[in-house]
Amino acid sequence: MIYLDNAATTLKKPSAVKEAMLLALDTMGNSSRGAHDIALNASRTVYEARERLAAFFNCTRPDHVIFTSNITESLNIVLSGLLEAGDHVISTELEHNSVLRPLCRLREERNVAVDLVSSSRRGLVDYSDFERLMRPETKLVVCTHASNLTGNVLDISRIAQIAHSHNALFAVDSAQTAGTRKVDMQKHGIDVLCFTGHKGLLGPQGTGGICIREGVDIKPFKSGGTGVQSSLCRQPDRYPARLEAGTLNSPGIAGLAAAVDFIASKGLNVISEREALLTLRFYEKVRGIPGITVYGDFEGEHAGIVSLNVRDLDSGLVSGILSDEFGIATRPGLHCAPLLHRALGTKAQGAVRFSFSCFTEEAEIDRAAAAVKSISERPLP
Repeated sequence: MIYLDNAATTLKKPSAVKEAMLLALDTMGNSSRGAHDIALNASRTVYEARERLAAFFNCTRPDHVIFTSNITESLNIVLSGLLEAGDHVISTELEHNSVLRPLCRLREERNVAVDLVSSSRRGLVDYSDFERLMRPETKLVVCTHASNLTGNVLDISRIAQIAHSHNALFAVDSAQTAGTRKVDMQKHGIDVLCFTGHKGLLGPQGTGGICIREGVDIKPFKSGGTGVQSSLCRQPDRYPARLEAGTLNSPGIAGLAAAVDFIASKGLNVISEREALLTLRFYEKVRGIPGITVYGDFEGEHAGIVSLNVRDLDSGLVSGILSDEFGIATRPGLHCAPLLHRALGTKAQGAVRFSFSCFTEEAEIDRAAAAVKSISERPLP
């Protein structure tokens, strides 16, 4: 099987990730639950992972790195913990449902006002719309760093400047960029960064987190055991315990730390450049095929994603043919990004998404492009 569904989850992981997780299963107890060596080993591993991630994302305080089970949980914690009745939030039509659905819930349940920056037919935003939509009560701007459908990368530094000029916070969904391109909280002006471990970071599923700038107050999303300050009837005030109720996924966190080490040793720039070359190679091979429509802007910065359609064939049918006849794994449908599909005019058809990782081979790219060409040349069903 040629695996080209890395935007959903990376399949191939560094061997060090598996080794770290297996070691953790045999040697780690429950972090912050006990003073014996096995529990302390877990606590040390978790804290060292916070330090690695803080350095990786340039978060100034390791204790402001919060672990979650995935970026959906991260975004729910952030949005629910920041926005109250009467607040106003700005996001975009490019967003994944991990942002759109929590915002919809908060609009209905807390009367939070929500405005979305619209998307063009190429999946682009007009940055002046962020400025235009600002209000005195705007508390937060939240957006994706790169679309999981088109791969278009947003200028988050520019958005941060607009948000901060109006005293609003800026939160970023880095699901499609963390681990494949530089995400620097200080350089990019990010107040709250949400990340997931199982995509570009090359870690295991069930891992994710939040990096929080000092001074940003996020209310707890859940309450429960932390192993510290157990006499309090409410969740502790200080991070990370403030947002980490319950037992952490210590083996997963150990694997995530090993993945970050792998990326650092390989070089983030090396990984980013390789994905860019693979993406461009595939795009150049398919964009001129008769009957093929490719979505997104390939003149600007781009993530390792190419989404396309073959004539008016249903994207699920095309993806099924790719899998059954050519042994190629892709993702069809709406990709949990319904508003962007509406903007692209593909809400009924969906799209077939090809997504690459640093482990993808050039020969796999070429075989996938040849498969697309073969399907395009078939008679209409």
